Amino acid sequence: MRTRLGMVAAGGMLAACALCAACSGPERGAASAPKPAASAPVATPLPPQAREYRTDHFVIFSAATPRQTVQVATAVEALYRAYGEFFALPPAAADARLRLILYRDRAQFSAFNTSMPWAEAYYRRPYCHAYFAADAANPYHWMLHEATHQLHAERAGFSRAKWINEGVASYFGASRLDGARLRPGTIDPQAYPIWWLDELPLTGSLERDLRSGLLIPLRQLIDNSGPPIGGKHLNVYYLEYWSLTHFLFHYRDGAYAAAYRRLLRGRGGVAEFEAELGPIEAVQAQWYRYLLEKRIELVAGGESTPAQG
Repeated sequence: MRTRLGMVAAGGMLAACALCAACSGPERGAASAPKPAASAPVATPLPPQAREYRTDHFVIFSAATPRQTVQVATAVEALYRAYGEFFALPPAAADARLRLILYRDRAQFSAFNTSMPWAEAYYRRPYCHAYFAADAANPYHWMLHEATHQLHAERAGFSRAKWINEGVASYFGASRLDGARLRPGTIDPQAYPIWWLDELPLTGSLERDLRSGLLIPLRQLIDNSGPPIGGKHLNVYYLEYWSLTHFLFHYRDGAYAAAYRRLLRGRGGVAEFEAELGPIEAVQAQWYRYLLEKRIELVAGGESTPAQG
């Protein structure tokens, strides 16, 4: 049985998604609210009243409303297409859908959270776990971040180095969604970690900000020798993960993009970084100026649309 989804209002824009109850293959087009299919047995506990929905590339076990599920499904399908195009990935097998668990709200997610206590979402193969943030301007960015981790691991097989893994997830998770199209690198200020950028009190002096502990040196970010992630350092880590990846893809029209793409397929250590990009401290100085520029743009309310890296 197939159910076709129609156009539904999603955050002030129309979003179309091929979300079907029991698709035997890809289906595109319009329909109204999805009808649930019987959930397949899974080892991971599902939230109460979770229903199974299928899109072209995902199976979603959702405790959110059908309308909210459509919004998330639209977003992750847009991510799937954008990620595949960005990295020129070959098509996956028709039946190789990725698995997501969508919780009704933050409270329900917290009740099922088996990751870090501060986590808003997480990916633990084979499931992404995230909630629908109904009171947020961007209610699906947590799932976009985690689904990028999933694509990174299960589709692309890229480096597991934390600075790369979190950087790419933050890059796509904070990219702007226009209708059913995700625009990689076009920054959405309503997504994490971008909304913290204007509260990062950068002085304009890299040396001063490093010396005061405001920023984590890139060498420590890359070799995981910095302070524990969490507490006062949590948002700084994620701002640096995001901004370093954005910088490497888009600085000077992608001057470092090809080298960074090679790093994605390696181990992502300091030696590889410097072999591909040059001394970390020199790159760090360029990155800091880039971060200052992006902060000014975003605080001023502007939107930059970078060239493809």
